Amino acid sequence: MKLDERHLIQLAAVVQTGSVTEGAELLGMTQPAVSRTLSSLEKRLGEPLFQKGQRPLLPTPLAQALADQGMVMLSASRKASETVQNFQEGKAGTVRVGGTPFFMDALISSMTAEFQNSFPEIRVDQSYGYVRDLREAIHADRIDLAICPIDILGEGSGLVFDEILPGRNVVACSALHPLLDNRRTGAQELLEYPWIAPPPGSPLYADLHSILLSLGATEIKVRYSGGSLASVINYMTRTNALTVLPHSVVFAYRKERTMTALPFQIPHPDRALGILRLADAPYLPAVDKYARHIADGFNALRLLIKRHEDSVVWGG
Repeated sequence: MKLDERHLIQLAAVVQTGSVTEGAELLGMTQPAVSRTLSSLEKRLGEPLFQKGQRPLLPTPLAQALADQGMVMLSASRKASETVQNFQEGKAGTVRVGGTPFFMDALISSMTAEFQNSFPEIRVDQSYGYVRDLREAIHADRIDLAICPIDILGEGSGLVFDEILPGRNVVACSALHPLLDNRRTGAQELLEYPWIAPPPGSPLYADLHSILLSLGATEIKVRYSGGSLASVINYMTRTNALTVLPHSVVFAYRKERTMTALPFQIPHPDRALGILRLADAPYLPAVDKYARHIADGFNALRLLIKRHEDSVVWGG
């Protein structure tokens, strides 16, 4: 005998509440509609569903067994409705975000943790890449958005870029570096020390070579290259090596007192950190909520980063 699942759900609601009226209210239905369902179900079974003269309604053993099955369906229906509501409100779902390694490790990962403290049902899948790879990943629907530095976004790219922080590079060093004792540091003094090169292919890698050439270097003394942000910091704090980092990354580690920026002005690229995504991407509430959280986080950081930058007496 095949039974209508909706009938079992209505029976479960009545058994749970002990009343046809309250069971109907629980399901958002009218009392007559639920009564008709119960009458139809009794005729199909050929047996009564409730014991006569009992208030609240007391199910028969068969009705109780069927109501147990209906309760499973009712619970699943409620969970499905809750899932839909949470998705539509941006409280559940998956965010696939990619980004340049140093920014992701220094700033975005902590912002993601803060986001998930508020929205624990949203899963965040993070990946790494540089601009070219990230653009391809967005177009291939492998990620929903990218957080990366960009100088120019060409026309016809099909992408939109929302700036969240202007670009600014600094010469980073150990918090105990000898050059910090100098009142003013000259270019020649910088070139006397070895350098750490960022990973090849990264914007910072090109920036480092451009900066060293602008300082008059004929030979670049690179002693260590290609490491992650953690390995670069660990290496730098145990040596007198220098490197080029975004000022916001140095700012993120200010409380650890492991590295700092030298008071030396270097040319910074016409590049900004921002959120990159498809121009005609479908609206995904969780992704939109995450992007706004990142943007709001950088809006709050912008003034703090500027104050931190102004606290250093930049040299020439």
